[in-house]
Amino acid sequence: MKRTMWTVAALLLVALLGGAGLAEAQAPIEDELVLQTPVSKFIVDAALKAFAQYAKEKWNVTLKTSALHAGTPVSYGRIVEWKGKPEADIFWGGESALFDKLAEQKLLAKVEISKAAWDSIPASIGKPKPIPLKDPNGFWVGTALEPYGLVYHPRVLKRLGVAELRDWEDVLNPKLKGNVAQCAPTRSSSSHATYEVILQEKGDAKGWEWLQRLAANSGIFTARSRDVPSVVAKGEFAVGFAVPSYMAFEEKLAGFDIKFVAPKNAFVTPEPMGILAGAKHPKAARAFVEFLLTEQGQRVFMERGLFPITPKYKVQGPPGSTAELAVEFTGGVRSYFDAPVPNIYDDDIAQKRYKEVNEQYRKDIEAVLDDLKKKY
Repeated sequence: MKRTMWTVAALLLVALLGGAGLAEAQAPIEDELVLQTPVSKFIVDAALKAFAQYAKEKWNVTLKTSALHAGTPVSYGRIVEWKGKPEADIFWGGESALFDKLAEQKLLAKVEISKAAWDSIPASIGKPKPIPLKDPNGFWVGTALEPYGLVYHPRVLKRLGVAELRDWEDVLNPKLKGNVAQCAPTRSSSSHATYEVILQEKGDAKGWEWLQRLAANSGIFTARSRDVPSVVAKGEFAVGFAVPSYMAFEEKLAGFDIKFVAPKNAFVTPEPMGILAGAKHPKAARAFVEFLLTEQGQRVFMERGLFPITPKYKVQGPPGSTAELAVEFTGGVRSYFDAPVPNIYDDDIAQKRYKEVNEQYRKDIEAVLDDLKKKY
């Protein structure tokens, strides 16, 4: 009898342990998620917090989240250096051209989210050149829309005798000499995309001359693009190239006198997201991507100065809310699907010459900056 009881107990123990192992193997997501991203903590922390709460409610998983923050070129370089053994699960933010390059090197896994989530995002936006909002091969997907443009300090402009800015040409005003802040395209993909707009709109010869004139008007080259709106908000410089979610809207919420304008043909980024090949937490990564495309996920963005990636949502909130302040800050836009988006940025051209543009910028602008300031 005793032997039988011990046998039954042993079998029960094995069954329990086996069941626990099976449950663990079938867990809907892992309990950790790590991002590599240039996107500001203002956005990232809110998105990760909302997803962790979602994971707890939906799967009863206590999720540990973290983010490795670095500018887009540095983030991209890290992923290449990891050679398929990444220290993060997801790459988020920057130009889609870099995601295409990672896919070519087999450093991205296919996103593989639900068909409904994938189909909710249009293939592209903008005319005459369409801006892709997702990779037709499935290696990256857009998460939110936002324009690249100009931030400026109204009182500093008034002191300098300069009207409020509306177009790219306004930053070449001689009265702004020494009062423009920018980040070199070698350090910032948002700067790179904006300068591609200038080069593609004006042609190489006139475009590079324009960028040289801009450099001559510049008083600082910041280490990161997110530092540009900070120095403008403090009144240290009058104007700069910036992205709303990369500190600019944060400065507005903090009470600084700062405004944003997206000039004609300003690049609109889909804030791409891709899952790294060899990621340690691929299930959590896919679940995070899909969560961001839900209404709950899109609301996180819309309350922080970004716009929905799908036509079915619009930025809306009660009077005085951060969502309504974001609409005011970005010129009254509630959705980039409400009206045609003018775009001349050609993603194929940008992708093919990404490195070459950066090298020419180093040679023709950064290396001869003092001479340019004397010339112009």
